[in-house]
Amino acid sequence: MDMTKLIRTHRYLLPLLLVLAPAVAQAGDDDHDHVEARELLRRGEILPLPRILDAARERVPGDVIEVELEREDDGWEYEVKVLTEAGRVRKLYIDAGTAKVLKVKDD
Repeated sequence: MDMTKLIRTHRYLLPLLLVLAPAVAQAGDDDHDHVEARELLRRGEILPLPRILDAARERVPGDVIEVELEREDDGWEYEVKVLTEAGRVRKLYIDAGTAKVLKVKDD
């Protein structure tokens, strides 16, 4: 490849790399989420996931398709997405320390 083609190619790659670099770095942060969750469980700050899933299924029967644990101002909260038999996706917000369903909404 001659130098002119190399410069043209890199001229387009640099802006792309600058845009993608923060996204790649942020994706790497998720690699240790399970370690933090395990520590929170060990310390008693959150309940085991099966208890959370039971609370979700009691409130909204269906298949759990996604679970996220997030830090909120007043503590830890699970967001649980459930696919109902009717084909609707419902999102439940559940207190991670008590398994109390805080809110249910259509996703």
